[in-house]
Amino acid sequence: MDQRSAAFRQEGVAVLLAVVIACWLDVDAITRVLLISSVMLVMIVEILNSAIEAVVDRIGSEYHELSGRAKDMGSAAVLIAIIVAVITWCILLWSHFG
Repeated sequence: MDQRSAAFRQEGVAVLLAVVIACWLDVDAITRVLLISSVMLVMIVEILNSAIEAVVDRIGSEYHELSGRAKDMGSAAVLIAIIVAVITWCILLWSHFG
């Protein structure tokens, strides 16, 4: 198992838990949709990041600066999506329960 599939599996479990929690919470439909959508965004970006990495790895095994930058930008996009999801959950739950 490589590092990418391990990260994807961990994020998949986290998204599944978040969706279950969002469905269990006593919140209105719009809040529930926003909670679920924010974590689904993480999975979408992770899938795109995996595609970028697969294409870069397919092109060649030797290191190239642009290949490294492409992979770094894909990883940064995943991190930003995770931060957006966490902030979304914090704001929505704080406004609902706080």
